[in-house]
Amino acid sequence: MKRIITITAITLIAMAGCGEGKQLSDELIVVDVTKGYPAKELILQDFMDVEYVALETTDDFLTQGSILDIGKEIILVRNNANDGDIFVYDRSGKGLRKFNRWGQGPEDYGNLAGCYITLDEENNEIFISNFMTGQNTVYDLYGNFVRKFSQSARYATLRNFDREYLIGKETFVRFDETATESLPFAILSKKDGSMLHDIRIHFEKAINPRISSPPGEVFFMVMLDLSTNLIIPFRDSWIFAEFSSDTIYRLLPDFSLTPFITRTPSVHSTNPEIICLPVLFTDRYYFLETFKRESGFSKTKLMYDRQENTMYNYTVINDDYSTKKTLEFLTFNSNRTIAYWQKLEAYELIELNQKGELKGKLKEIAATLDEDDNPVIMLVKHKL
Repeated sequence: MKRIITITAITLIAMAGCGEGKQLSDELIVVDVTKGYPAKELILQDFMDVEYVALETTDDFLTQGSILDIGKEIILVRNNANDGDIFVYDRSGKGLRKFNRWGQGPEDYGNLAGCYITLDEENNEIFISNFMTGQNTVYDLYGNFVRKFSQSARYATLRNFDREYLIGKETFVRFDETATESLPFAILSKKDGSMLHDIRIHFEKAINPRISSPPGEVFFMVMLDLSTNLIIPFRDSWIFAEFSSDTIYRLLPDFSLTPFITRTPSVHSTNPEIICLPVLFTDRYYFLETFKRESGFSKTKLMYDRQENTMYNYTVINDDYSTKKTLEFLTFNSNRTIAYWQKLEAYELIELNQKGELKGKLKEIAATLDEDDNPVIMLVKHKL
């Protein structure tokens, strides 16, 4: 039976003056999104483990290396071109197999560019969820059809919750400016897509994450399309965020939703609007980004240091480069061990190595590459 959980976005008047990113308890942090903070440079390897996986290159395994999902033992990859191929690699980068079920048949998937792919290693299954149709097609790790089910809603993000369920955030087809609650954060059955939990966040008014040009001007649209930032695994829980809410919440294992980070001033009182979203969380550092709605969305990177109880503007440096190579956290994973991945092109690594700009394991890998080789995947993992 579906359980509905709602929570109202709270206004913490007594905390509004805490503009330094002050942690008021073990869980709740308040940040002033309009304030300037001191700069802090972090070395990635000081707080995360880094692994490099060179994807094997053979006649059968030639890929542009667009990562679909990564598990403990399996990496799923497709090409940027919409050819329907799905490559299955092991975590060492060895090509295991590839399959292609792109078609119009009842056991086929459509254009992968319009799908969200979820790897379920525990059940040896791959979920291919079509955003436009709401259909989910399930295959085994060899590409054999297992089952298909439909959902009435559209989910731009679906991730592994546990052995039986997926977790996702419904996305709107048409923006509802009268809404005062989010679309569901949902716990969905892997068997048939039925909803176990319907979790919603209430807010004052809805904020459209799109910007369109004024009437009479050349048309353009900017979409703040950061659905992956709205659901992030953290320790034994999940972080939930909503464009229109002042508060970022934490979903605990008992399905209780508690305030985790709140911002001041309210998103509804900033002009232009400033949206605050989570990025990545470690035991010590909480990474956030704010987006100011102007002609586009200008971004500011914020980081709360739990040990120092202080907020910073941050830069993260990858120490496997001899130059100061900054890192942008852009792609996230549902695997609780892997926080982030990045594709590194073989020809670029070769060029950097020839210039003497690589160190350590990355330098060793670059020395073995040819320019036409498949990409190297950098995995940024939580320290155990």
